[in-house]
Amino acid sequence: MVFFGLFGKKGNVEQKDETSKAKEQERLSQGLEKTKRGLMERLQRVLTGRSKIDDEVLDTIEESLLGADVGVETTVKIIEAIERRAKEDRYTSEEELKQIIRSETSRLFKEKEQTESVETNEGKRPYVIMVVGVNGVGKTTTIGKLANRYKQAGMKVVLGAADTFRAAATEQLTIWADRVGVGIVKQGQGADPASVAFDTVKSAIAQDADVVIIDTAGRLHNKVGLMDELSKIKKVMGKVREGAPDEVLLVLDGSTGQNAKEQAKEFVKATTVTGLVITKLDGTAKGGVVIGISAEMDIPVRWIGVGEGMDDLQEFDADKFVATLFA
Repeated sequence: MVFFGLFGKKGNVEQKDETSKAKEQERLSQGLEKTKRGLMERLQRVLTGRSKIDDEVLDTIEESLLGADVGVETTVKIIEAIERRAKEDRYTSEEELKQIIRSETSRLFKEKEQTESVETNEGKRPYVIMVVGVNGVGKTTTIGKLANRYKQAGMKVVLGAADTFRAAATEQLTIWADRVGVGIVKQGQGADPASVAFDTVKSAIAQDADVVIIDTAGRLHNKVGLMDELSKIKKVMGKVREGAPDEVLLVLDGSTGQNAKEQAKEFVKATTVTGLVITKLDGTAKGGVVIGISAEMDIPVRWIGVGEGMDDLQEFDADKFVATLFA
């Protein structure tokens, strides 16, 4: 990711050098290894030596995509697109067949690319990000890693511990704030979450901060009270800085496969979600769920988690993701 001229400031990293790009690609490849292995072992067997797409190839592609938890609806879209390409064009090599699969899968992401983010919008300060999701999906870890990325880019970050239902949530976020070296606003267990969010944005303005990241409670998505609380948090932040929050990121656990997609649908019914974060892809063979969620929901995937390290939260790049998955 390139940070340049944010809010009139110049980040300390203008351009990734080739070494850091190579390391990031290596982490992505390693993080998707389980999904890639299951996907490509089947495909490789049927594609080897082939020069055209026939029913056997299509059946194997379908089986492979379903096995990677891409989902039935999205798999059907990919198969139909490949069939159309097969009728229009002639192919003479195994690599060309693989390229068709990659390009038709990548096409599903194109219409949902993010148009606004903390890096591109210079008119909002501080830029406010609200993070939602059920317990156990890696929400607090995601916040810590995001804070680290923004700080490394020369930004001043303030965290808000608005998950006041669990004492452990505030403690975990405090550990991350100390580890990264950023500010945090918190109150006691049971405090009004909206009050914490209000104080966080107000404090960030006073500190001349660039980015605010608000944690929220992660109780089950079918608790109506929780969804009402999220709406209240959004409303009070807008009173402090007009238009806040600028992003509402929903964190999903990629290892749960299609269950992650169902969680996303429930959250979207209850609150506005502007971007998705899909975590824990390194521990699962169900990484294809990223494709399914992106294809079936009108929300861009913003970040993916491919490991435990501080730098293993990566900005989502559809072309890079698909190329790595089908490498």
